[in-house]
Amino acid sequence: MKRLGQTVMQLSFVLALVTSTLHANGAELWSPERAIEIVAGSAAGGAQDRTARAMQLIFKERGIVKVPVSVINKPGGGGTLSYAYLGQRSGDAHYIVVSSPAMLINHIMGSSTINHTDLTPLALLFSEYIVIAVRDDSPIKSGADLAQRLKAGAPVSAAVATARGGMQHVAVGLIAKAVGADVRKLRVAVFNSGAESITAVMGGHIDIVATAAANAAAQVANGRLRVIGVAAPKRLDGIYAGVPTWREQGYDVVVSNWRSVFGPKGMTTAQVAWWDATLASLVQTPEWNDDIKQNDWVNNYMGSAASRNYFAAQHDTLRGVLADLLAK
Repeated sequence: MKRLGQTVMQLSFVLALVTSTLHANGAELWSPERAIEIVAGSAAGGAQDRTARAMQLIFKERGIVKVPVSVINKPGGGGTLSYAYLGQRSGDAHYIVVSSPAMLINHIMGSSTINHTDLTPLALLFSEYIVIAVRDDSPIKSGADLAQRLKAGAPVSAAVATARGGMQHVAVGLIAKAVGADVRKLRVAVFNSGAESITAVMGGHIDIVATAAANAAAQVANGRLRVIGVAAPKRLDGIYAGVPTWREQGYDVVVSNWRSVFGPKGMTTAQVAWWDATLASLVQTPEWNDDIKQNDWVNNYMGSAASRNYFAAQHDTLRGVLADLLAK
């Protein structure tokens, strides 16, 4: 009860602070006049859908949003259909979309005309960092071993899911670039799921796997996989607490399959401010942070202003590495 009381006080403080700031600046206040739609670019059970439904549940149970909230699934084109749906609702802050790096990747690869600048960035919700793992008896014992092999041009095969150009593929490419290897000579095998890519490594068919930390956790716990590096700015908690980051090993590689929230283009300052306060309240709740912990994610929330800069930097980084990874 004490923790719940503290959380309620924190949420009230956030909302009061934003309200007082708007009044001080003479800005008009805004709040929803009808139901909110959270758009997910995946089918039910997919990554964006699970995030959207967690938001919906917490908004309702905590009373953070006073109007009804529904989740609308618009799967297809790596999220492109969901962004197009939002693009038809310019200036209407009753619609938001849960996004991932696929938005930027699809634009860079030319499979979508919609970029992060075509919508209104509202938040970075959390990061799902990528780990590099090997079979328990692999001769690659550390990040240094992998770096040495890559620099020497020795054959190293990497398993990724679920497509070329995805964040797992990007992680392998950035590591290769960081150690001075030729990215275009990487031997990459693409699998239909993270589970399949992990199985290929455990079976001895592939040397390394790049995957989300949560995907590898069970096999790391039972000793069948060994993680040699985490592509995070600092060490992860729990089972990964003893695993060094790539930065600790001398290579500035940070790769995350993050989740974010965008609104339609043309939102007003007051609308953005309401969502800033609302999403800041969401990420402080115990329910949200319990979900973060269970999935080995990191709650590194950024509001609208900071996330706008973050997505621009991500776009530049991805454009640089994808040019080499996808070169024919």
